[in-house]
Amino acid sequence: MTMTTSTAPIEALPSTTAPGEAVVCKPLEVSVGDKTLERAIKNLKRKMAAEGVLRELKRRRHYMKPSIKRRKKASEAARRRRKRVRTDGV
Repeated sequence: MTMTTSTAPIEALPSTTAPGEAVVCKPLEVSVGDKTLERAIKNLKRKMAAEGVLRELKRRRHYMKPSIKRRKKASEAARRRRKRVRTDGV
């Protein structure tokens, strides 16, 4: 089996957009080249994780009311504070 060099563009979602705002996407490209397809998929997943695409998809999966968003943001901040105190105290 022979593989040819190609690129597969994947569009990334921006992290901060308003509901009515136009989405401007930056394509992610992974060149296969001499590497195996599995290696190219691994590189694509790494790039997607670095760009925050998966986190953004999870965040947009379900609508979250603004009151719930504020509560979650406050609880995450408290969790980070507790973690910082725990690591600074040790």
